[in-house]
Amino acid sequence: MPSISKKGSRMPESPIRKLEPFAEKAKAKGIHVYHLNIGQPDIKSPKNAIDAIKNIELDTLKYSPSAGIPSLRNKLQEYYKKNNINIKSDEIIVTTGASEAIYFAISSIADDGDEIIIPEPFYANYIAFASASNAHIVPVVSKIEEEFRLPDITNFEKLISHKTKAILICNPNNPTGHLYSEKEMRQLASIVKKHDLFLIVDEVYREFFYDKTKHFSVMNIKGLEKNAIMIDSVSKRFSMCGARIGNIVSRNHRFLNTVLKFAQARLSPPTLAQIASEAALDAPQSYFDEINAEYKERRDILIEGLGKIEGVTVSKPKGAFYCMVKLPVDNTEHFAQWLLEEFSYENETVMVAPATGFYSSAGLGEDEIRLAYVLDKEKLKRATLILSKAIEIYNNL
Repeated sequence: MPSISKKGSRMPESPIRKLEPFAEKAKAKGIHVYHLNIGQPDIKSPKNAIDAIKNIELDTLKYSPSAGIPSLRNKLQEYYKKNNINIKSDEIIVTTGASEAIYFAISSIADDGDEIIIPEPFYANYIAFASASNAHIVPVVSKIEEEFRLPDITNFEKLISHKTKAILICNPNNPTGHLYSEKEMRQLASIVKKHDLFLIVDEVYREFFYDKTKHFSVMNIKGLEKNAIMIDSVSKRFSMCGARIGNIVSRNHRFLNTVLKFAQARLSPPTLAQIASEAALDAPQSYFDEINAEYKERRDILIEGLGKIEGVTVSKPKGAFYCMVKLPVDNTEHFAQWLLEEFSYENETVMVAPATGFYSSAGLGEDEIRLAYVLDKEKLKRATLILSKAIEIYNNL
């Protein structure tokens, strides 16, 4: 039999999607499944983005430039300027989602065996992107008991070697919901400058922060022009996950020229989705204000409900729309599958993401799950109730 590549064998399954077959079987039996496992917002996409697709007038659906349609890059430049991030349009490369942006970034800076330091838990697909580039993730553990704040900067420095190429963080964080402060960002900036590393910051949840906090972009740190790489996307910001449009921002033109070669190899990002994304960027600030208010209410409902479940520990997120939850069960992989295969409450159940897939250190996250509060408030209340019933029954088996 022909063999599969070692790279392919190393590629991890998605903790967010790997239980989907069990969810489909549950639905086939007539059980309603509340999806708390995936960050698919139920918020409507901006009407002008949908209208841009409906009203398109093209005789031929052509390739776009590999770096993205110029008018979209110009519109992104304007968007960033409104958010006090001053960059040029030629410092932006449009990608097929933030996923491709991260893959291009890692591929452009890391050779086989090079290392990327990341605070864990982290977005599970970072492991996949690193694996595809034959790079290695080196984790720095952050803890739920400390609200997943940035680990002491000395913990990063201990791990830096001649193989280290970058530090990568997500801000606000997926999966923890932690919003890194300006102080934390500047601590990271100091260490990448000291050791001549890249600082890759995934800022796709930039618009979502709560409790009078403020997002601080890596692009606003002076002296980091050659080190800073920002990853962005329209997916979460405009509830356009299916558009698959993201982008890379950097003032390091040698890095961008390398990224462009990868972009040319995949030809171009999807033209229709770029047109929709350009239109979405005209959404007024009120669009984000309303969404932020809605997500804060959802977060508060979820945190309140989880707080009533005996033995549950949860870190209150300050941004994005995720939270990590420690459950009074031994193995959340088994528990998550059991929820779909064997459990229902009044013919309903919930789907969660086991947390082990968000860690690379063996043994961590075995009693944790990630929840996405992307359902409306009444559904969140119901899902939390069902989860509490499930934990009670599971622990009495």
